[in-house]
Amino acid sequence: MNLYYGEINTPIGMLIAVSDGNKIVRIDYGTFTGNQDKLMNWVKRYIKEGHFIHAPEMVALVDKQLQEYFDKERLSFEIGFSFYGTEFQKKVWQALVDELPYGKAKSYKDIAIAIGNPKAVRAVGGAINKNPFSIVVPCHRVVGTSGKLVGYNGGLSKKEYLLKHEEILI
Repeated sequence: MNLYYGEINTPIGMLIAVSDGNKIVRIDYGTFTGNQDKLMNWVKRYIKEGHFIHAPEMVALVDKQLQEYFDKERLSFEIGFSFYGTEFQKKVWQALVDELPYGKAKSYKDIAIAIGNPKAVRAVGGAINKNPFSIVVPCHRVVGTSGKLVGYNGGLSKKEYLLKHEEILI
């Protein structure tokens, strides 16, 4: 399978977006070179075989919508994406999309309740940590039960920036 990628410059650093030619399959912090091992391991696990092709035009819509988001012209994303993960992870990631609109934060426990498994708080945290769609699937809007910032795959400084950008009080 061919996988097309482009790097996107944002106020909080570079992002790499990956498309299968129809839908976006990943958005990660960093560059292709910095993520190459991670991406190859992901391909082996979920796709089995894939070739990465530098084709920024294939992720131009993501780039455009992210720029609009950072310019405060966009509150939600309208891109097609495909989740690759366990059924539990997919359920959690979909809940992030469904339950966390722009400008709102919820706790890990809130997400566990939303997926119908209120005791799975730690498992929800593990799934959120593996979110393959930085910013677009809004795991940055998930905070600790006390309202404190806890964990973020991109680093707490990026999470804090995004929450302030969306004017979420922390």
